[in-house]
Amino acid sequence: MCGIIGVLGSHEAAPLMVEALKRLEYRGYDSAGIATVNQGRLDRRRAVGKLVNLSDLLVHEPLPGKAGIGHTRWATHGAPSVVNAHPHRAGPVAVVHNGIIENFRDLRRDLAARGMSWESETDTETVALMVQALMAEGMGPREAALATIDRLEGAFALLFLFEGEDNLLIAARKGSPLAIGHGEGEIFVGSDAIALAPLTDRITYLEEGDRAVITREGAEILDASGRRANRPVRRIQIDAARIEKGGYRHFMAKEIAEQPVVVAEAIRHYLAPSGDAMAMPEGLGFGGIERLVLIACGTAHYACLTAKYWFERLAGLPCEVDIASEFRYREPPVTPATLAVVVSQSGETADTLAALRYLQGRAARTVAVVNVAESSIAREADLALPIRAGAEIGVASTKAFTCQLAVLVLMALKAAADRGRLDPGALAAHLDALRALPGLMNHALGLSGEIEAIARELSEARDVLFLGRGLMYPLALEGALKLKEISYIHAEGYASGELKHGPIALVDPAVPVVVLAPSDGLFDKSVSNMQEVMARNGRVLLMTDAKGARAAGDGVWARVLLPEVAPFLAPLLYAIPAQLLAYHAAVAKGTDVDQPRNLAKSVTVE
Repeated sequence: MCGIIGVLGSHEAAPLMVEALKRLEYRGYDSAGIATVNQGRLDRRRAVGKLVNLSDLLVHEPLPGKAGIGHTRWATHGAPSVVNAHPHRAGPVAVVHNGIIENFRDLRRDLAARGMSWESETDTETVALMVQALMAEGMGPREAALATIDRLEGAFALLFLFEGEDNLLIAARKGSPLAIGHGEGEIFVGSDAIALAPLTDRITYLEEGDRAVITREGAEILDASGRRANRPVRRIQIDAARIEKGGYRHFMAKEIAEQPVVVAEAIRHYLAPSGDAMAMPEGLGFGGIERLVLIACGTAHYACLTAKYWFERLAGLPCEVDIASEFRYREPPVTPATLAVVVSQSGETADTLAALRYLQGRAARTVAVVNVAESSIAREADLALPIRAGAEIGVASTKAFTCQLAVLVLMALKAAADRGRLDPGALAAHLDALRALPGLMNHALGLSGEIEAIARELSEARDVLFLGRGLMYPLALEGALKLKEISYIHAEGYASGELKHGPIALVDPAVPVVVLAPSDGLFDKSVSNMQEVMARNGRVLLMTDAKGARAAGDGVWARVLLPEVAPFLAPLLYAIPAQLLAYHAAVAKGTDVDQPRNLAKSVTVE
């Protein structure tokens, strides 16, 4: 959610900040603004909607200055409006904020008692007003900001800019990520390393509870107790080509097309150079493990539901899957023989991070499956397994999902080998199938044209059902999520066997039913469910292989024929047509594919 940028530079800050905020658009936002200090004077510009509106405003009302802060806001407290947009200003201070200040009402009562008032509906303005009040009592900028931070409850990343101070930023992080970028005589702050990539490759990540007093000469970092903290400077390489559209109409289209390459890279990363043996990290062992807990949110949760089938079927390992936001408050018992796996694309998902912290000291080990190797979840887990997807800009996850699946199936194969469930010959056969998968994914991408034609017709529906059995059930959930995320068509995924337990009441000619059914051991049962739909004049879109199409017979509305694949790998292959169906339906409806309404890429607050 939201994006933060701060600059203490040697060049005009406004254009640098707008460009950095553009690189954070994928996080989701509904307004934007910047503030600068120029010759001691603090000023700001804010606009509702896309960043182009802020850019237009800056053409007519330029904002000079080489020190500044900027923000893209995703509304929590208060509707999207100029008055609610960041930066918020109170007298000599401007502040930008990601997160939620939970005790802002208590702080407002304190401010009201001091005779102060506010103009916005936001919790963030309260922070600026408190700093202003403390400065009016005689505190300096540093002291007032740090004293205010001490009073805050909730989750936040904060960045302060002060009138008369063109060489000072104050930053704080609790729950929401924040990073400092080091240049030559310049320094930068961002909520995401992607924002800082064009400015520097030398990054310091603030830890939980850190505060930083930042000047062009460097950053003094204090931990939550106020002691000096020595946080390392890391050199981060971000491939600029990965965060450009590369000729595609949308980032989502590009990221769907990248899947054969990135999945191949994820597989290769965890195999020996010969390709016929696994090379998982030493710390990942399943000896003595009696139970597995998989925890995630959204699409990553569906990746975990898929992995449950693999761990139980291949490795014989009991597996529980939980939604992070439920797990953290349910406070379930965790035995010392439990291995806990948390999955997050960003590595900053607030609920997943909280679940990880609950598990520490309770589970035997915690393992993070993440896309961002320097994220909070990656740093705090006992072991981090990168999925190697590269930067994913589209809000609706595509390549991160299939790379998560690739890493999770490799983990399941490792568990099966460790537990004696797969002999070397059987393991080699599974790895052969896995190495062949990217070629099959390329074939699936070649079906985009015919899927587009189907999607144009499907885009006229108000409701769509997705059905799947076994490993296809979690993918039915994911296919429905993709469609509703970006096309705003109501869609639901069900286990096919549940059809007669309620959902069949929805079937009529106006409700397309997407059936995900490779020709596996459950195919005949899937066909029976499909026939039940067609007997009630339902329109079936069947995604299967040639063998399945022959067995299913006629009567379906449309078919998507995929190559045959090892049954345990079908979710990775069938994810591609499900993604393409959602993408082309959204394009047909004219929605904002990469930044769908109300959604944020990284959910860093509850």
